[in-house]
Amino acid sequence: MDDIKVGRRFFLKSGGTAAAAMGAAVIPIHNANAAPAAAAGSMALPYPKKAVGIVNKMPLNQAVAFNYPDASSPCYAIRMGNTVPGGVGPNGDIVAYSSLCTHMGCPVAYDGDSRTFKCNCHFSMFDPEHNGQMICGQATENLPQIKLEYDPKTDSVHAAGVDGLIYGRQSNIL
Repeated sequence: MDDIKVGRRFFLKSGGTAAAAMGAAVIPIHNANAAPAAAAGSMALPYPKKAVGIVNKMPLNQAVAFNYPDASSPCYAIRMGNTVPGGVGPNGDIVAYSSLCTHMGCPVAYDGDSRTFKCNCHFSMFDPEHNGQMICGQATENLPQIKLEYDPKTDSVHAAGVDGLIYGRQSNIL
């Protein structure tokens, strides 16, 4: 029997071609929880819309918890009681933010007395009346603000995007 000698270059080329063919043959599986497809030429995936609450049922100066843009992203919506930058609703007073501190991802809590978000891990503070601006502490970035939309017909608020990067992610849409 004759021994067949195969050179390293031929072996690697053949193996790479075979691997590429196998990868191309994989059938894509539809994921019902996946983000909608981006429009042609778009640089980012579109955010899903999610109901946050009914305005007249939202308590004044108290945080309402919800998750956005997915179940792994805790957020708070607050009806401040006075018009604020980026606020929506009939009075322009409803804002929402990620509840993950931008320093190390610890959960922040809303303090209604001081009207600030406070991180108990490293004592950062954020101002929801000024676009989640970092007031003091170890954090160096503002809290990511959840973009909200108000529907006057139903008196409801929906989350529709995120301004800023949620802690621990390379992209807000997974």
